[in-house]
Amino acid sequence: MRDPVDRTALAAAAELFVGRHDFASFAANRGAPVEDTTRTLRTVRIRNSGPLLSIEFEADGFLYKMVRLMVGALVEVGSGKESSNEIQSRLQHPKQRFSHARNVAPAAGLFLIRVRY
Repeated sequence: MRDPVDRTALAAAAELFVGRHDFASFAANRGAPVEDTTRTLRTVRIRNSGPLLSIEFEADGFLYKMVRLMVGALVEVGSGKESSNEIQSRLQHPKQRFSHARNVAPAAGLFLIRVRY
């Protein structure tokens, strides 16, 4: 059985991602450096359907594993293992190395809904 998630804390932490930020600390290295890691996250929607929790992101672009790292951070906050201050710090200091491991959400359950040009 999984730990319960504080959905209120998770939703509050999700709002920290909205806006234009350098998401370098929420991206994985693909082997080649990315020139610009700044993205604009327009909305984060969190929906409940019984025990199921879905998180939907809308942005002008995503970095490699960006969504999985953001969801991993949100789960850490929602489970009480991390403070939302950690997300704020990673957004304010994107190039800084953080001493603890980043939680990467598994790819299972991750769906691309739509791409707009």
